[in-house]
Amino acid sequence: MVQTIGETVSCLSKLYRCLESSVFTGLAQEALEVCSTSLQNASKVITKRATPMDGQLFLIKHLLILREQIAPFDIEFSVTHKELDFSHLLDHLRRILRGQVSLFDWSRSTSLARTFSHRVLESHIDARKELEKSLKSTCEEFIMSITKQVVDPMLSFVTKVTAVKVALSAGSQGQKLDSVLAKPLKTQAFASPDKVAELVQKVGTAIQEDLPKAMIKMRLYLQNPSTRLILFKPIK
Repeated sequence: MVQTIGETVSCLSKLYRCLESSVFTGLAQEALEVCSTSLQNASKVITKRATPMDGQLFLIKHLLILREQIAPFDIEFSVTHKELDFSHLLDHLRRILRGQVSLFDWSRSTSLARTFSHRVLESHIDARKELEKSLKSTCEEFIMSITKQVVDPMLSFVTKVTAVKVALSAGSQGQKLDSVLAKPLKTQAFASPDKVAELVQKVGTAIQEDLPKAMIKMRLYLQNPSTRLILFKPIK
């Protein structure tokens, strides 16, 4: 993948001084878009062959490299595409075939000229912004997956506690109660001292074992300590 990025940047570097800005911008936008898509596809393959964490860290690493490599180009990696749209013709033709309008009634908006006129659709694509968006979403996915892995047992407990509180609150307002959830929290099986102690132990084990493993894997993909710190800070 580093080779893919290198070839993309090398090609753009050779063309940068040879083409007009408008022409180069279009080529650069398309090249960046294709390169980003290639990285995302490779990330999916790695996820299947290894782990989701490997796929996420791979994509984060190479999107950061790609962003750094295109920074020297003093252009906007964005283009506006224009295309003709004739989709409205189908509705007009149906109305004509049903006899609702006349094909030769030039005084109406559904006249022949208007019926077969086209519309111009414009779409703006900014490959640099799309790259940033992909990088941001991948980082968020990585942070959420690690956080969930560590605190998942606690989240389950909190959900059950909330359900009990809601049931008790509904009971105090005279609503129909769930016979199991309507019991006080201290009498719930999941809230017994043994279960709570087991829960705390699971979370503690995850913090002591899973987080260090995640840090080790982060070092394999991300050599820059500041990058690792930015990713790890929300988890911590």
